[in-house]
This record gives sequence, structure tokens and C-alpha cells, in this order.
Amino acid sequence: MRTRSLLALAGTVTALTVAAAVPASADGGAVLTTGGVGGTAVAVGDTLTAPLAAGTTATLYSSATGTSGVSCTSSQFTATVTGNPAAPGAASESVTGHTFDPSSCTSNVVGVLGVSSITVDNLPYTASVASDGTLSVSPASGSTIQTTVKLRTLLGSVSCVYRAPGLTGKADNADSSIAFTNQQFTKVSGSSLCFASGYFTAKYAPVTDGGAPVFVN
Repeated sequence: MRTRSLLALAGTVTALTVAAAVPASADGGAVLTTGGVGGTAVAVGDTLTAPLAAGTTATLYSSATGTSGVSCTSSQFTATVTGNPAAPGAASESVTGHTFDPSSCTSNVVGVLGVSSITVDNLPYTASVASDGTLSVSPASGSTIQTTVKLRTLLGSVSCVYRAPGLTGKADNADSSIAFTNQQFTKVSGSSLCFASGYFTAKYAPVTDGGAPVFVN
């Protein structure tokens, strides 16, 4: 089911990107900037936010190639910049929020009438955004990335809990986006209506700092 990062995600969740392929790293400039590649450094302590990219959905499906599960059209992540060194390098963030609007979520699973909520648990997560656009999301030590999906079914309310050791995404400077593709979660509790595995896919854009798009250098 598709809450991913949903789930997380987070994902949860959560950071930034590379131009058409790999951003041109400006030696001496910061990894995260606003105003364009090589622009003004994003300050430590700033809050970054991003909604789902226009016209896209966040999905949690039962397989990497399937279309059965949960789909949402409204989701957002919030992260605080905790480190932004000179490029090339890796910026760090604390993912403090990753939400899904249940009114925007639907399910095509037989026996499921609707989605009551999708909650990203165990926040905050730690995110790292490298100059090549690679985004890594990790839980706190001793914890896991976890998402709880509550469904309305013919048999009443059902909670499906999914976990993952971490998430990997990709940032793209072309639209200041971050994307997660088929990030696998494993069910740790829930009825037979909950898939044994969930594959999360979502694209968040634009990632902004005070309304200004963020770029990865």
C-alpha cells in the first residue's frame, strides 16, 4: 500500500537536487543554495518544505510493478537544515514532518472502503543530500522508519504498520524536486488486507526555503 514515506516516509518525508543530470558543483559554494546553482547558501536552521509535485500521486503498492494499494494526491514534508558545507559535499537535515491528507487518499484493494489516516512514525529522521543529488533518509539510532496506515474495511477499522531501515531518493535541480521510487517497506503488523510488502513512490516539488526554490550543488 502506497503511503510510502508516504512513509516515510518517512518519508517521510525531504531534501534536494541535481540539474538535468548532475549539478555543476561550485567549489567554495554551499551544497544547498537558493537563487540558482551556485547561489545564496541556505542557512543552518532554515526550514525546507515541499508538497507533492503537481499532477502526481504518492503511492504504496503491493509490488514494485503492480498498481494495487493506496494512492494519495496530497502530501508534504518539512525538514530543518542542520548542516550545509561547501560543495562538493553533503548537506544534512532533520526531517520533522511528513504528512498525507487522508481525504486525498484512495485504495483499490478488495474489501477496503477507504483510507482513514496515514501517519509517519518515529520522527525526526536524518536526511543527507549529496552534491550528486543522492538523498538518504535514516531513522534515529535503534529506531526504524515506520508508517501506520489505517483503513476502513468491510470488517471495520484495520491498521497496517510498515517499516524500512532507510530510504534513498534523488534530487533534481530542473524542478527543485526529490523523488522516491519503489522504496520497499515490510509489514510488521496488520490483517490479511495489509500487503506483506509495500513499495513507496512519490515526487515532491518544489523544495523551498521561505518560498525560494532550493538547488543542490
